Amino acid sequence: MAIINDPNITAQLQSLAQGGTIDSNDVVALLNAALPAGQQLQAGAGVTTGIYKRFGEFDKVNAKVEVVTTGLWTGDAGSLTSFYTSSTQVGNSGNYYYNVYSTNPLTDSSAEAQFAVAYGHVNGSGSISLSNSDDALLASKATYAQYKSILLDPTDTKFSFENGSGVANDSNGIYAINLNRARYREKMDAGNWTLKVSGSNGVFTFIDDSGKKFGDTLGKAGRVFKVVSGSLNLGTENEATINTTTASNNEGYGLFYPDRGIIILNPTAIGDTIGDVKPWGGASQSVSGSLSVSAEQQNHKLLVQAIENGADFEARRTENVSTQHFFVRATNREFNYSNNPTYVTGSGTFTETSFETDPKTYITTVGLYNDSNELIAVAKTSQPIEKSFDREVLIKVKLSF
Repeated sequence: MAIINDPNITAQLQSLAQGGTIDSNDVVALLNAALPAGQQLQAGAGVTTGIYKRFGEFDKVNAKVEVVTTGLWTGDAGSLTSFYTSSTQVGNSGNYYYNVYSTNPLTDSSAEAQFAVAYGHVNGSGSISLSNSDDALLASKATYAQYKSILLDPTDTKFSFENGSGVANDSNGIYAINLNRARYREKMDAGNWTLKVSGSNGVFTFIDDSGKKFGDTLGKAGRVFKVVSGSLNLGTENEATINTTTASNNEGYGLFYPDRGIIILNPTAIGDTIGDVKPWGGASQSVSGSLSVSAEQQNHKLLVQAIENGADFEARRTENVSTQHFFVRATNREFNYSNNPTYVTGSGTFTETSFETDPKTYITTVGLYNDSNELIAVAKTSQPIEKSFDREVLIKVKLSF
């Protein structure tokens, strides 16, 4: 209930009353002029006799925003268990990064890269140096600088990972897991991803610490959380379990940037924890990576192999989806006859004789039109809805964009 304290409205209502005959629509119009949008009265809710019906003021709800979370991988899958690389991509840009696919790109022409893995070093270690090759591009140095410019504040010169005492120590090297932009869309769902990696020391699971809100900070790249060893405890009522925030060498595991779809890992901490891997059957190497500059080391292939060994990368994305709701109302006296040619016979009588005393229609489709009667959206019902003189129908149509 709203109280109207407006002398002008009161005077106009008195003028209407003195006229003898009061049009209810005029009264509603006066009141709505003084009421806020959320408290205004419905007007003009008459019965339509045609195939179109104009929406009333309260038949539309605009500017609703819903938070939608779905699986992040192709096909809205929440878990990725198969990992493939492309020899073509590796041959072209493998010194900088490896794309990882959910299906084999050699046999599946529609294979889509799910994420990329890169290795960066502030001094260019892990890439061939200029002293060893005049054509050296210092790929690892370029990678470190690229992610530093994207994620760190201008005053930060290096990525830092907290030790067990909460002291942030600079790191010369990083691994970057960069999700495909089309896969995470607006942002990754913080506290709802888990990555298993496996090496000679066993299988280890990494998550972020956002579930307990231990490390939520806001920087240049948006929210930042710490990468920790633990479990999400999916399927239970328990909160995420954090086993340890640092490796045995007392270095932090990494940082998570949900708004950028990027996970930065500390190579020495990851290598200290999971041990060695044999990339595609080659020699055993520490996941910490090689700092040699005599040739391109492509350290990121070590992390790709560890992820492939772990065989489980679960992740979800979250989006703010704008919606409009339209309430389509068919009162008891509306839409009880059909323009479908099969509704009547050639002589003009009802095809179904019982319709002569009790006409019915069956609603299967709702069309939304603009003021020029141009169809702009179509909604289908899951099954036909019976409509008759003793039955009213209310259908809510939701448009998401």
